[in-house]
Amino acid sequence: MSPVTPAARTDTPEHDVFHGILRLAEVFSRAQTEILQPFRLTLSQYNVLKVLRHTGSGSEGLTCGEVSNRLSTRDSDVTRLLDRLEVLGLVARRRERPDRRVVRTQITEHGSSVLHAVDKLIGEFQIRHLGHLGPEKLQAFNALLKSVTAGAVAE
Repeated sequence: MSPVTPAARTDTPEHDVFHGILRLAEVFSRAQTEILQPFRLTLSQYNVLKVLRHTGSGSEGLTCGEVSNRLSTRDSDVTRLLDRLEVLGLVARRRERPDRRVVRTQITEHGSSVLHAVDKLIGEFQIRHLGHLGPEKLQAFNALLKSVTAGAVAE
């Protein structure tokens, strides 16, 4: 029988934490999907709306490339997301002058209203499932998540 290398062991704290994070991500992702379903939104579409909200109603909007950069997503994916959001009346797009190739997108009033309703439901879910930790534990947990994320992104 060959010896078990440290990397192959499953009885380590790293293994337990890794799989705990995966389980938690699955639970939270499923819950968000259920919250978004009545609004006919996907998680990706919701994230696009959040990006557009931060441009403000008085702004000129964002190009597809700008949305893509903020989400770290390909332009072609964002274009499809924006197409669907436009059909739902949640965003409006307009061509710029004099360069009509540039298309800017803004969140509509309806989009802002839907986003506000979704944010409220997601916020309630977050409080129900994380609020029991209290501010100090949440700050510590967030710091740990940032540290783990930084290590994973660095690879």
